[in-house]
This record gives sequence, C-alpha cells and structure tokens, in this order.
Amino acid sequence: MRTSDVSAIPREPGVATVEKTLSILEIVAERGGATAKEVSLALGYPLPTVYRLMQALVSSDYLVHLKGQRRFELGYKLDRLGVSLHRQIGVPNPVRAEIGRLHDAAQTAGYFAVYRGADVVVAYVVDSPEHPRLTPLGFGFHEAAHATAFGKIMLAGMTPEQVNQYLEVHGMPRMTERTMTSRAQLDEHLAGVGHLGVAWEHEEFVPGMTCAAVGVRNGAGMVVGAVAISAPSEQISRVRERELERYLRDASNHVSRYYRSGQTRKPGAPAAA
Repeated sequence: MRTSDVSAIPREPGVATVEKTLSILEIVAERGGATAKEVSLALGYPLPTVYRLMQALVSSDYLVHLKGQRRFELGYKLDRLGVSLHRQIGVPNPVRAEIGRLHDAAQTAGYFAVYRGADVVVAYVVDSPEHPRLTPLGFGFHEAAHATAFGKIMLAGMTPEQVNQYLEVHGMPRMTERTMTSRAQLDEHLAGVGHLGVAWEHEEFVPGMTCAAVGVRNGAGMVVGAVAISAPSEQISRVRERELERYLRDASNHVSRYYRSGQTRKPGAPAAA
C-alpha cells in the first residue's frame, strides 16, 4: 500500500482524539506552559475541546493545572516516561566515559548514536559551553540520517534493503543548500564512507558546522552504533581532520571492544594523541 493510499483512509474518531491530545502536550512542552486559550489558538482546536482534553491530562498526571495563573504545565508522570525511555535505550557507563574522553580530547561536542528498530537515534551527548552540541542533536534525535555524519556511517553499514526501508520512511529532505537529496549521489557517497570507515558532512545538516563519525562494531563485525563529533567548519583544516579522525577511531575501537567483550579502557588511560 502506498503512503498516499494510507493518508486517504479515514481516521477513527479515537485516533483523532489521541492526535489532538498529543499535540496539546507538545505545545505545552514547547512553550513551558500555556493556557487553554493559547493552545486553542496555536492548534486551531475549539476551546471547549482543548479544555476537556487538558482536564483529562490533568486527571492522568500528564499535566498540572496552575489555577491561580490559569495555565497548564507538564505533569509528573512524564518524568517516569522519560526515565523509562533512557533505560530502554540504555547507554552503559563505560560507553558514556568514552564519549566524555572524546569530547575532552577532540575539544568538540561528542555523540553516541545507535539503531533503535529502523531508526538511527542519538543516545548520548557530551558537550560544554565552549563546545556546544548542534541544535537539535539531543537525546532521542532520529531524523535526517542522510545529512548527518553518524547517520551516514550507520547507513553505510546497512544492507541495500535496509537503506531502502529507512529512506522510504524518512525521505531525504533538504536541510541546507549542501544536503544530498539524490539517491544515486547518496549511494555513491555511502560506498566511499564504507570503504574509508569514516563519514564526514560539511554543512549538510547545519550551516557553518562540520561533523564526522566512525562506526561501532559488535563481535560479528556489524555496525551497531557510531561515535561522532561536531565543530564549526572554520576550525576544520586538513590537519585538524586527520587529528579528529584519530580521536574518533580511538573512541570507536574502545566502544567496539566493550560491545564485543565487555572489556573497557584501563582507568586513567587517555584517548589517542
């Protein structure tokens, strides 16, 4: 069944209610709280409908009603959902430590991404005020693999059928004027990435920023994740590229070693110079 066929199928009333409820939660989260009227105006839903759904969310502890301010904010049950999500994706402490070392050694933001079903997901980020992460590359980001370095290295580790499935769902949207939107161009690029074992993207995801990634492999030699960095493009010379690749390969080797055998870097051991 084609996507256009699916979109033409009438939605059940219950599905529409769920979609409206989730949209309300997203608006309240984005705005740091909102009144029912503000949500109604933002989403175009009738005010009585918005108020009824927001009261249901309050009853379920997904929202709280600050009656004195006549506004709603996120409820406490959402924290439990977030904790559960982090537990399910589960980045082990030794892997977290390696991304921390990568951040310190490379003097860039450091990232760890994994497969989650058919998605490529950012599972852990280490950054600092001097070397901030790319917006929106936070925990749970799972879009635009064709335009990110960690996405490319993981796409290069997929079978052609898996790449097809991923792109059928996510497409190849243009993020910047440098984003690859041609499947033939992407396939050629991924072949080179697979050969070199490192992926670079120069301002394909965010203007003015460059990223690089190296795959993490399990005992069967399959790519199961990626370590990555990001930095302003103006800071990335050819010499700097080679230096960053060394740091990435070092981090990848140690994370891969952990997933193969459970062994970790000795305490106090530095990243590769």
